[in-house]
Amino acid sequence: MPDSLSLLPAVVAIAVVIWRKEVILALILAVSCAEVLLYLKQPDLSLFGALLQGPVQSLERIISVTSSADNSRILLFSLLIGALMAYMRDSGGVSAMVNWFIRKGVARTKRQAGFISYGIGILVFIESNLSALTAGIVSRGLYDKFKMSRARLAYIVDSTSAPICILILLNGWGAYVLGLLSSYSLPESAISVLIGSIPLNFYALFTLITVFYTIYTDKVYGPMKQSEIELNSVSNQSDLEIAPTTSSLMLVPLLTLVLGMVAFMFWTGNGNLVDGSGAKAALYATTLACVVAYGLMIYSTKFNHQQLVIMGFKGMSELLPLVSIVLLSLALGSAMKDLGTGLYVASFVKESTPLVLIPALLFIAGAVISFTTGTSWGTFAILIPIGMPLVEMLGLPPSLLLAAILSGGIWGDHCSPISDTTVVSSVAAGCDVLEHVKTQLPYALFCGALALLAFLISGWLMIG
Repeated sequence: MPDSLSLLPAVVAIAVVIWRKEVILALILAVSCAEVLLYLKQPDLSLFGALLQGPVQSLERIISVTSSADNSRILLFSLLIGALMAYMRDSGGVSAMVNWFIRKGVARTKRQAGFISYGIGILVFIESNLSALTAGIVSRGLYDKFKMSRARLAYIVDSTSAPICILILLNGWGAYVLGLLSSYSLPESAISVLIGSIPLNFYALFTLITVFYTIYTDKVYGPMKQSEIELNSVSNQSDLEIAPTTSSLMLVPLLTLVLGMVAFMFWTGNGNLVDGSGAKAALYATTLACVVAYGLMIYSTKFNHQQLVIMGFKGMSELLPLVSIVLLSLALGSAMKDLGTGLYVASFVKESTPLVLIPALLFIAGAVISFTTGTSWGTFAILIPIGMPLVEMLGLPPSLLLAAILSGGIWGDHCSPISDTTVVSSVAAGCDVLEHVKTQLPYALFCGALALLAFLISGWLMIG
């Protein structure tokens, strides 16, 4: 079998997500394709036999992924984070915080109102959709008061959600990427590589700087300027409101999660944060935060045990598609490793592609996949199994390649009208989805061009 066929699972995954815009189906077909190719490598096995055995072995591949303790921790964490989000949201904690901002009148100017949404987007880094939802709900009335368009609000909350989540990393994003990195023999620990990618995540950094500039100078450009003139808004507030209770029902579990993740990183690393287990820390801290949220809601006497169980499982169910993506991406990475895809790509790149261009090419590939699928996480699942073997075989800087993949995924996600973050940001801000995409696109393209230039320069400096 030609070595070039080892690329087929990745091609299948990319083709299906572009065609059907469905990541889970793409990953299932890619895993099945990889297993069929692995069987074809065996002597005296027919194509018909491989086609029969491939799907069966795909199930076994998925099951084998859960035999890893860290993989199981990542999957369980992904479910528990859904329960925690439901507790903070449905308890009325988020709504109570909204009321606090309005009651205190902390915003007296356009700039202050803008920095409130910017600050909330940074503080609520636990999950990108929760960040956008919270910042949007809190700020809508303020933006209306100061005659700023909902399109501007949608841009700000969208651009301070995913970029912050991928930079702070004490959340599901960090745990997810750690899970994808865990199966590779890198020159540094997975968490060291992840931390090292932070200053190299150029798209996220340029995006946050651009948002800061927009708020500080009160200047907008392109379609956004027209929206400011028209003050185009579509109100969806009644669909989002939950009766407020007390802000502590959100703030205390959130602080428990943040402080718990840091503490458990130190604990699992025997006093060294970098040596800690990200998978263990994420699971332990999320479990503790769920227990704290549960206890606070029981103590408030507004909820009983049965209500909280239903609420928790409902939150978990909302993240089941995400958990499926995590499971399938781990299976695909394992299958492609056995197939030797990384070895072939590494040898091909070494012979035919200037190594200095690899970070920029991964950035562009990530943007294209993410734009067409609307999911940055699915993009990470496809590209990390291709990018990390290049580190193993060619000795390329792992943090730079990882940063290029992460940046590309975020960039394409920002430009995509089918991204869940795009939709949630639009709804939270009370802005039409297409209006949000149209007004945000020039800013995203500007930051993407700067990031591409930065990856070209970094490739030349760090590899050349």
